[in-house]
Amino acid sequence: MAEGFFISFEGTEGTGKSTQADLLGKELRLRGRGVVLTREPGGTRLGGELRKILLGMTYEDLSVMSELFLYMADRAQHMAEVIIPSLQEGKIVICDRFTDATVAYQGFGRGMSRERIEALNREATSGRFPDLTVLLDLQDVTAGLCRALKRNEEKGLEGAEDRFEKEEAAFHCRVRDGYRSVAEAEPGRFAVFSAALPVDELHRRILGRVLQVLPPGEGNAEGA
Repeated sequence: MAEGFFISFEGTEGTGKSTQADLLGKELRLRGRGVVLTREPGGTRLGGELRKILLGMTYEDLSVMSELFLYMADRAQHMAEVIIPSLQEGKIVICDRFTDATVAYQGFGRGMSRERIEALNREATSGRFPDLTVLLDLQDVTAGLCRALKRNEEKGLEGAEDRFEKEEAAFHCRVRDGYRSVAEAEPGRFAVFSAALPVDELHRRILGRVLQVLPPGEGNAEGA
């Protein structure tokens, strides 16, 4: 059986990554493809616990180094439990945030060594990176933050998943710069879209790009 295809979604806060990842997964399932939709942090039982620590306000004084290693622990478990087995089964894995988020947030945002982060990413993933990364770019990071905070409030997550949303705008500008830098360095892997587009139009464009690069295959739709 041929190995599956790995797609990650990236972007700053409030760019609509989760919405677009979900729409893509649904469309590919309708087309008869086996899809596993997952996220970081939180794609496993362990990851769910780590997500509470990393995104919630209970540990708002978490050190930068502790934050980095918790993300790597989440990623290593995620790879072992979900991503690698799913790819080996020939599934399409769609992940809401992956290694590039750590480079952008902990590297550019927090100022940690990019070389260290990339080395840890290689260890945590055993060198298996996405085949395609969809980057949703929003120039106005403040508007994105407002979207994200409103979303958390509507979902009852206010205070539970908004540790990063409460960072200053300058932090999120650095994160955006980080994403753009990584995308420019790897144009063959990245597909960059404006997050300011209407949801349906953005979905149409992302789907078009995915269908251009997705290998033919068969499989029953499944989720994680």
